[in-house]
Amino acid sequence: MPKNIPLINRELSWLSFNDRVLQEADDSTVPLVERIRFLAIFSSNLDEFYRVRVATLNRLSNLNTKSKEILGYNPKKTLNQIKNIVVKQERKFNHLYENIIIKELEQQKIFIINEKQLNVSRGLFVREYFREKVLSTLVPIMINKDEPFPELKDRAIYFFVRLVHHKNKEKYRYALIEIPTDGSNRFLVLPETNNLKFITLLDDIVRYCLDDIFFIFNYDDIEAYSIQLTRDAELDLDKHVSDKFIDALAKSLQKRGKGKPMRLMYDTEMPLDMLTYLVTELDLSADGLIPGNRYHNFKDFIRFPNVGGAALEYPPLQVLPVKGLSSMKSIFGQIAMRDYLVNLPYQSFDYIIHFLREAAIDPKVKEISITLYRLAENSRVIHALINAAKNGKKVNCLVELKARFDEQANIYWTNRLEEEGVSVNYGIMDYKVHSKICLVKRLEKGKFFYYANLATGNYNEKTAGLYCDYSLFTANPLITDELIKLFDGLQKKVFYKGFEHLIVSPLESRKKFYALIDKEIKNVKSAKKAFIILKMNSLTDEEVITKLYEASNAGVKIQLIIRGMCCLIPGVEGFSENIEVISIIDRFLEHARVWVFANGGKEKVFLSSADLMPRNLDHRVEVGFPVLDPDVRKEILDILEIQLKDNTKAREINAQNNNRYIRTSSKVKNRAQKDIYNYLKFKI
Repeated sequence: MPKNIPLINRELSWLSFNDRVLQEADDSTVPLVERIRFLAIFSSNLDEFYRVRVATLNRLSNLNTKSKEILGYNPKKTLNQIKNIVVKQERKFNHLYENIIIKELEQQKIFIINEKQLNVSRGLFVREYFREKVLSTLVPIMINKDEPFPELKDRAIYFFVRLVHHKNKEKYRYALIEIPTDGSNRFLVLPETNNLKFITLLDDIVRYCLDDIFFIFNYDDIEAYSIQLTRDAELDLDKHVSDKFIDALAKSLQKRGKGKPMRLMYDTEMPLDMLTYLVTELDLSADGLIPGNRYHNFKDFIRFPNVGGAALEYPPLQVLPVKGLSSMKSIFGQIAMRDYLVNLPYQSFDYIIHFLREAAIDPKVKEISITLYRLAENSRVIHALINAAKNGKKVNCLVELKARFDEQANIYWTNRLEEEGVSVNYGIMDYKVHSKICLVKRLEKGKFFYYANLATGNYNEKTAGLYCDYSLFTANPLITDELIKLFDGLQKKVFYKGFEHLIVSPLESRKKFYALIDKEIKNVKSAKKAFIILKMNSLTDEEVITKLYEASNAGVKIQLIIRGMCCLIPGVEGFSENIEVISIIDRFLEHARVWVFANGGKEKVFLSSADLMPRNLDHRVEVGFPVLDPDVRKEILDILEIQLKDNTKAREINAQNNNRYIRTSSKVKNRAQKDIYNYLKFKI
């Protein structure tokens, strides 16, 4: 492992990424309801961060005193840094919501009102709604101080309630109420008055009607404060489970909701004695206490109702066709002539569905092989594969059961596929299959021909409308022949070496990536054209960073576009003076992984399912693939150039982690996602 190179801690870098999400909520040029949704994304991201990364750090900090030597940093110190940063971000979050977003909604004649702001008529409306829709879903738990404290569910919202006597304030009782956000709408739109629109939250509906819940008790006041507990979500699995893996995974998923408490979000209005009681009962450390406002699980605000008109949201995207690729002709006949690239979400995911559906009914198609990682809730991909099996095709489907937080859904889809006659492979023990590849075997004039789809993102039509990804169709035998070998290895649960064109983890990605960098170092020393452009979600691998520092010191110009974590520090004398890093956060989530190497003037372009992280390079099955079609290669290079010119939504990644917007002297505002859409539209 390299030592003494400049690095940003990955956890702190991730928090910096989430701060960029918060910047979108603070951007007045973003439509107002979209800003609320960015607040929801920030909150959801932070929940997962605590469930996984903070949980892991807590485990590491409790191992032994040598954890600092092994990791290269002190996990306890990092946990303290995380706490300090998160508290500041939560203050910024609360300020944005309470002092800016709420006021701007009011300017639009939209009012989010709480239980204290309900007038008589709206109060009657709320109470009727509560009694009809909510009351029967509530299960209040009375707390007995002589019995164990009730076990709180992971990420559920609770009211910690105190029932108080006026005459004897020492005589009080505690209770817990879980707010039923899973089965109920979090928002209630109230009757409009004089063109004024009113929305109240389920939380405040319950607050308003607390007396309906506790009417049998003889108490004068009822205090209720919201809390949310985030638990350790990492799974403990027997590494040697084989035939019973699905059962073992299902049991581990049941335990996930009972993991160790990582974070308690609490309403800062809660009295200190109530908070102290909670902390003691939950056995929480000070690091796990995060002050918040009266509303938790802000991720539900992703579904905030737009009652104010179309101008408060991004306009719907009119999905563009891929030039020359017709949905009214055989897709195999078209792919046989040339490669086609689908730019998601600007172009339609329906091309992938069309590819699978045609394969399902085409008499010449004999076999379909595909890897699946994350799937949509009502997956048309799955339906097409089932249809293919019903039509007598051999369908080989590798479903990755260990896809974090999608395990339960993937178990369901595995069972569905098997019931319908699809041959399902559960992946490879200890290695996640993260590749996004599909291969169709077709009999033409007595010979087998192969058609492939390779992608940077999942076969998921829902995320395909939100994530910026590439999906490549090709019949080039340089690629399809190697996919045959790769799928054979996946079926046999073995790793093959010796791919000439594909770049496959876990055995070859690191070696081949280094070789491509070494070629640029050699070329720059020979005064040949040399540069590297890399686009990805995250760059955390220290050996890769060391190699990029080596290339920078040799004089290779390196441009990086990284949405999330970046542990590399650009512009450091003696290490990274030739490296620039930007991050683009905008309407859509940048998800594509692209590698470009100058190669002396004959650019090599690769797309990949892998980020440059240890897990992707060494512990997952990932597939990188060359872009061989010159037209497709030019399109990707053009789009990268557009992204590198962004002076509206691009931020500079630097040692300060300050997410400074990139602003240029140019009077022209370049906004990559908008400009890419126009570029693709102009090509039609």
